[in-house]
Amino acid sequence: MDKTKTTELDNVVVRFSGDSGDGMQLTGTLFSNLSAILGNEISTFPDFPSEIRAPQGTLGGVSGFQVHLGSGKIYTPGDEADVLVAMNPAALKVNAKAIKNGGVIIYDADSFEKSDFEKAAFTSENPFEELGISDSIQLIPTPLSSLTQSSLEGFGFDNKTVLRSKNMFALGLICWLFNRPIDQAIHFLTNKFGKKPTLLQANVKVLTDGFYYGNNLHLTISTFVIDKSHETPKGKYTSISGNKATAWGLIAAAQKAGLQLFLGSYPITPATDIMHELTARKDMGVKVVQAEDEIAGITTSIGAAFAGSLAVTNTSGPGLALKSEAIGLAVMAELPLVIIDVMRGGPSTGMPTKTEQTDLLQALYGRNGESPVVVLAAGTPDDCFHYAYMASKIALEHMTPVILLTDAFIGNGTSLWKLPKLAELPAITPNYVKPGMEGCKVTARDEVSKARYWSVPGRKGFEHRNGGLEKDYETGCIATEPSNHEKMVNSRQAKVEYVSNFLPELKIEGDETADMLVIGWGGTHGHLMSAVMNMNKVGKKIALAHFNYINPLPKNTIDVIQLYKKVVVCELNSGQFATFLRSKVPGVEFLQYNKVQGQPFTVTELEADFSELM
Repeated sequence: MDKTKTTELDNVVVRFSGDSGDGMQLTGTLFSNLSAILGNEISTFPDFPSEIRAPQGTLGGVSGFQVHLGSGKIYTPGDEADVLVAMNPAALKVNAKAIKNGGVIIYDADSFEKSDFEKAAFTSENPFEELGISDSIQLIPTPLSSLTQSSLEGFGFDNKTVLRSKNMFALGLICWLFNRPIDQAIHFLTNKFGKKPTLLQANVKVLTDGFYYGNNLHLTISTFVIDKSHETPKGKYTSISGNKATAWGLIAAAQKAGLQLFLGSYPITPATDIMHELTARKDMGVKVVQAEDEIAGITTSIGAAFAGSLAVTNTSGPGLALKSEAIGLAVMAELPLVIIDVMRGGPSTGMPTKTEQTDLLQALYGRNGESPVVVLAAGTPDDCFHYAYMASKIALEHMTPVILLTDAFIGNGTSLWKLPKLAELPAITPNYVKPGMEGCKVTARDEVSKARYWSVPGRKGFEHRNGGLEKDYETGCIATEPSNHEKMVNSRQAKVEYVSNFLPELKIEGDETADMLVIGWGGTHGHLMSAVMNMNKVGKKIALAHFNYINPLPKNTIDVIQLYKKVVVCELNSGQFATFLRSKVPGVEFLQYNKVQGQPFTVTELEADFSELM
């Protein structure tokens, strides 16, 4: 056979799918990191079950990792896959509808036996025909299991251990298909398995054998090349997940402010990776306390805030509910505190590994009494760094709790990130008491911003008490006088509203001259932006206003929204931001497009809805 030809592509979507124990998350992460190093834009979507380990080969145990890489700007992980790697029939069945016409399915032929079909609830022994797989899709049966067994003969591993490495054979095959150099993949494996040399050697051998299997047998008519991105500014880049970016944003803020970073936390999916990342940063002076529960986690952070640290707690929806009383304490004590909520499907335990935007109203109002806090929402994995940094800056400068909302989609997902320089980040100036203010009361505040002065314990002349009981505006003593309580309530509210003076104005993306405005917030930005751009390209005028600052809203919000004849709010809940906007923006009919399925939007469904509305 002649040498396989090479075809250049602008972008491609690859999905790895198999059992929870097949290493699909590792395989996808290695491939996406490798692509980022080669200069491609990337966006990833890890999608895995919440069960510890469903029965092998069943639909409930399917775990997937999708990566979209390209030479231009990539906003989403992609609606449909160009290439699916299916480790078993269950993986094929779960993902069959997400394969593009003309795509490629590489599957482990050793795992496509009668017993495997039965586990995946197929009624015949021809799953491709049963699923109606298009003739335009190229099927590449590859005996991944037996090839891996042959590759590792002589290593002395038992069969179960051997088969755990078949994901590396699949990765080698995909590296060949997309002309990815495997030396960088070997570098990643060395970092992961360096302390287990025999396991490292085995994985490297299987990876290499997979690469040359594809190369020697010319499994496809063409291999593919995706050029480096030409749209990214010069600088140092890496692939980063939203949770890791959040952790690094907090570290950067602490360094910039000259404070120790303290995290009081309790493990919860999908937020725990933030705690893991910060725990590893003792070299940066980070202190982490893994408390016995969510309440203890946040109260240790409140203590750290009182003592003068940049104090943070992280959680997901159920934990935010448990922390609500303590957040109210931080509001009353007027202490700087950052609360990270990586939202997931609910209510209750719900769908802990799936994504939603259903905690917004809880973040805004989920406390007793008039308890205002600043609320921010990150839009992509890489800008979790920026909004974690800004949440810290706002908390420290305005002496208020700040809730940063991310979600499972961007928290677990990855994108290309340009490493910032600390010197170029905005200054953080905590609102400390000033010389000459000795003897000031705990309620002493800047009368313009209404931000309370931060008096760190241990300084002579600034001894004070603080707590959850209402205080007299002038003396700082405990007080129950009605008009004083109202004055304190109004002051705390004014302090939060004053933050709007420091927020960037709301910007319009897409066609500003359109009659129809799409509104989104948080982690839906990539899908909404893609849909708006696609429609603009075919002459359908549509604009996008995406919110990262929720409370307070940017100062020009009302003026911008009132410019448009038709406004539709898109969110992964039943209409929480639309409800909030109705209370803030008069004279506008807010239409809604909502999805509550534990999955992100698809660009296709958004375009269909927008076209219908237009």
